[in-house]
Formats: sequence, structure tokens, C-alpha cells
Amino acid sequence: MKTMWVTSLGSSHDPIKKLMSQMKTYGLEVQGHFWKDDLEKMAWMAARDNLMDAKISMWAILGSNDELLAADTLYGLSLLAITAQAQRGLHFPIIILQTEGELISSEQLSTPLKGAEMMSVSDAGLGAKLVAKVHKPPKSVSSEYHMDIYGNEQIGQWFEVRPENSNWPGVMFGVAGAEIAFHAVGPSGSLPAKTVLNYPMEGLKLEMGGKEYTAWAARNELNADTSYFVKVEGSPESIIFGPYSAEEAAEVFVVRLK
Repeated sequence: MKTMWVTSLGSSHDPIKKLMSQMKTYGLEVQGHFWKDDLEKMAWMAARDNLMDAKISMWAILGSNDELLAADTLYGLSLLAITAQAQRGLHFPIIILQTEGELISSEQLSTPLKGAEMMSVSDAGLGAKLVAKVHKPPKSVSSEYHMDIYGNEQIGQWFEVRPENSNWPGVMFGVAGAEIAFHAVGPSGSLPAKTVLNYPMEGLKLEMGGKEYTAWAARNELNADTSYFVKVEGSPESIIFGPYSAEEAAEVFVVRLK
């Protein structure tokens, strides 16, 4: 039996009970948790291990449009989506189930959630649509970069970035509305125990799309096996990163987080 993991943003048990009962008739098992907004304690990490479980075929986020678009909630959901996609693949299906209000558009969502499909829980055909979605063969989705998130209340939040299928001669990472506290380079997939940075730079000022970013950089070469790790304090509205370039014009990736 396929299993869907549900993150409920509201505190009421009724929508979850109704969804579980409805999906059972379609042969779709529902498991999940209630969302807690606590960015300082990284409460969004609570469901990470569950989403990594191969038995989970789809992630659904259940809430009203106001709950979905609350800045702290959207930030936490964005980080959870980043790590889920990093580990399960960009094709891992994410569904937004709205309990009330007009269906929000992808433009209102953060970059990691833009690919999510929006549905209303009052849709008469919801069950059939979810079953079709969970059984649909995944599309091949590629990206020029790989990004993941690590951390906990003790060590803080760390972003990992690297090229997906190329080499970067160096790397730059910037934040808008937050601060960078530390950076490191090491083997992909886990925080490095030690690091050697080539020509490290701090406090670079960049402007993109009307936002000012504070960036750090290093000249270490990155590839599919070597990543750049950045400890970020606060909850940035967006981040910017890419291969380091001494030129004014450079290729960068901008990821909106809330």
C-alpha cells in the first residue's frame, strides 16, 4: 500500500481524521504530524527522517492559505522541502492541500515549493487525484546545483551547496535578511570535521532583484564530491550562490525561502 506523509499546519484533528478516512477507501495510507513553528530550535526537522523513509511515496502539506503563507511557517517548510528533495530527488511529489481560502498560486510560494501541486480538500475528486499522483511514474528532473540542509538546536543550521554535474573554480554564498557565521569545504553529504579554505572572503555585498545580500566565498574547487557548507544565523528571506567569479557579471542561483 502506498503511504502519504501529511504535515498538518492547523491544530485541529478533524481535517486529518477526515483525510485518513477518505484515503483509506482508495487504498492510500496516511501518516503524519502536526507542524510546530520554532525556527530557533529547528522544529521543522521533526519530520525529516519520516520523509526519508522509502515507504513514504508523497508529502502533503495541509493548511489554510493564511497558515501556508505565514513567513516562519513558509521558511521551515522550504528547508524541509530542500532536504527532502536532496535525499529523495527533485521528482519527489509534494502536494499542498488547502483547507480553506482561494487556492494560492505558485508565485506566492518559496522556490523549493514552487513545483508543489495545489488542491482543495473540498474537491470531490481529491481521493482519485491523490491516488493517480502517487502512482504516476516520476518525471526525470535535473538541476545545475545540489543543495541540502543540516543541523539541530546545538550546531545551528547549515546549508550545503555544490554543482550537480560540473566543476566550480570557487564558490560564493550570500543571504538576505540573515547573517553568515562560518563556512567550510569538505566531502559532500555531511558536515566536515575539518576544512582548508583557499582565499576565503567574508562580508561581500551584492545586490540582486532589489535585495542586498551579504556573501562569503572561497576559491576551493567544487564538484559532485566536494561541497561548500555555510552556517547561517537567522532565517534569510532568500539566498544566492554559485561559482565564484572576480567579474561583475557571474552566474548565480537565487532561492527564495519565504
